[in-house]
Amino acid sequence: MESLRESARFESADGTVRMLMALHDGKQVESVFIPERMRDTVCISSQVGCAVDCQFCMTAKMGLERNLSAKEIAGQVGHVIAKWKLVMRERPFNVVMMGQGEPLLNLDAVLEATAMMMDQKGMSVAPRRISLSTSGIIPKIEELGRAEKRPRLAVSLNASHQEQREKIMPITKKWRLDDLIRVCKEFPLKKGERILFEYVMLDGVNDTLEDARRVVELLRGMDATVNLIAWNAAPGIDFKRPEDAKVAAFQAVVQAAMPCYQRKPRGRDISAACGQLKLVALEGSPALLAR
Repeated sequence: MESLRESARFESADGTVRMLMALHDGKQVESVFIPERMRDTVCISSQVGCAVDCQFCMTAKMGLERNLSAKEIAGQVGHVIAKWKLVMRERPFNVVMMGQGEPLLNLDAVLEATAMMMDQKGMSVAPRRISLSTSGIIPKIEELGRAEKRPRLAVSLNASHQEQREKIMPITKKWRLDDLIRVCKEFPLKKGERILFEYVMLDGVNDTLEDARRVVELLRGMDATVNLIAWNAAPGIDFKRPEDAKVAAFQAVVQAAMPCYQRKPRGRDISAACGQLKLVALEGSPALLAR
């Protein structure tokens, strides 16, 4: 696909690679390749920037520049497949729409790109290996559930009650937490499918044991998995990362009720970790490989 090209690459000490992808109109977006021992992950963007003003996220500082086309979304995966010679049958890899943008605000293109990735004559990515992360656009979650070919659903939860979530995710003022939980409970899951709830932990904000117990009550009765993400520091954002012991204690409470995992931070030294994507140039860094 010629809808985008790699303009720069940053390589982390842990093997993660962050790529700046130049688009036909001169704008750029980011993709991240995360190699792992058992499987690889390709993290892609659905928009240039993001209109959802999550207070802990660097991409939010960009604002929204434009939506990506389906070819631009799927093309990021095609680029990584070609660059690293990935073959799904030989070594499984996951595709996560967790880069720049709110995927559900570009849903038509996201669904078209998903079909491209699933095409057995093309990339042959298994449906269960494609997921998207949303801040909680309620009518679009319902629309996603009606799609014949769709990614798996991940929800960026990040709070245990309405007031708390409003402060760090202002979109909650429009799309309330109780309504979000309702549509998630009604979401039509396929056999063996679970909804992933991502929870960015911010020190002194949403990381108490009481928060953990409220999360359990919110998600009770759902086929849910919780993914804890200790906040990745980003310049100009006034939050702190909780101590490992606090994250572990939170996890223990949730894990007693449902699957709960800590997401291993990858690529923090090259601004490739969750919440760090903002087209940071890292000028002068030896990790910068101009294209």
